[in-house]
Amino acid sequence: MERQRPVCAAPDDVIVRMTQAGICGTDRGVLLGKFHADAGVVMGHEAVGEVVETGAGVTTLQPGDRVIINPTLYCGLCHWCRRGALNFCLNKTGNEIGIDRDGAFAGFMRLEERFLHLVPEGMSDDQAVLAEPIACVLNNLEAAAIRPDDEVAVLGGGPIGTLVALVAGHFGAAVRVVEIDPYRRAAAEAFLAAVPGCTARVEEPGAVAARSASLVVDSVGSLSAEAWELAANLGRIVVMGFNDRATWTMRPLELLQRGLRVIGAGDYNSLLFDRAVDLARRLPLSGLISHHVPIDRFDEALAAIGADGGDHGRYAGMKVVIDLRDAA
Repeated sequence: MERQRPVCAAPDDVIVRMTQAGICGTDRGVLLGKFHADAGVVMGHEAVGEVVETGAGVTTLQPGDRVIINPTLYCGLCHWCRRGALNFCLNKTGNEIGIDRDGAFAGFMRLEERFLHLVPEGMSDDQAVLAEPIACVLNNLEAAAIRPDDEVAVLGGGPIGTLVALVAGHFGAAVRVVEIDPYRRAAAEAFLAAVPGCTARVEEPGAVAARSASLVVDSVGSLSAEAWELAANLGRIVVMGFNDRATWTMRPLELLQRGLRVIGAGDYNSLLFDRAVDLARRLPLSGLISHHVPIDRFDEALAAIGADGGDHGRYAGMKVVIDLRDAA
């Protein structure tokens, strides 16, 4: 549909002409009914663009600057923000990009100055558009206190699971990725094999031995029972993927006797976003992108992620990026 171009409504507002926006697993979950978003909201929260207009109070950006969107908003004044836990801002609900506030799948977007990060010199759009997923990965791995001697099992070999494997390997851990979908298993394997020094392996379900992983990351959000089986004694389980319909039954006595820790990191704290940008700039991320799709062919993007009303269990793409250069 056609929308009016947004305008600066406050002194710290910035209008960004969108360049690229990635489709996230959360976006797919919304389309498949696994996660809620308000009807009529423009989706999309992994994005890069160019500043075209600034409010009167903006001092760090100017038209022409390339910027990365940080969609995890915070007020800075509530109980949790004043304690540095910006990701648990009490005023974030009702103000989430692409969920209940217009996001990046459009020609232009309005956002406050503090949520826009300059693209470093020499960083490509393909790297920049993946900085936000890297922030998610860093948040979860740091919450798990990843160590170089960890044996990591990543459940789900989609874009996020594959990035978890890449970054965990970057920290020195031994990594195995478990993926049921043949296309994504092959795509994850090819991407990781092309990264110099990366030793992560991609496996079919059942190939990883029970109780063999000191750290298990459920990047899907509905595989906690499988994670429980793979976790070694004294292991950590990170529930990372967003799935509002998923449930999990566990025996508390086994949790106690095996010394397991179950970790929910929440959204990332925006204080780590600049570090995520720096890391994304140094990683060979562009090979993860399987499709660049113009916005007027959005149906092709939905088909590639299995969210077009067809066979939801099959994928034809890895990371799918919407090209918005002609949408403005």
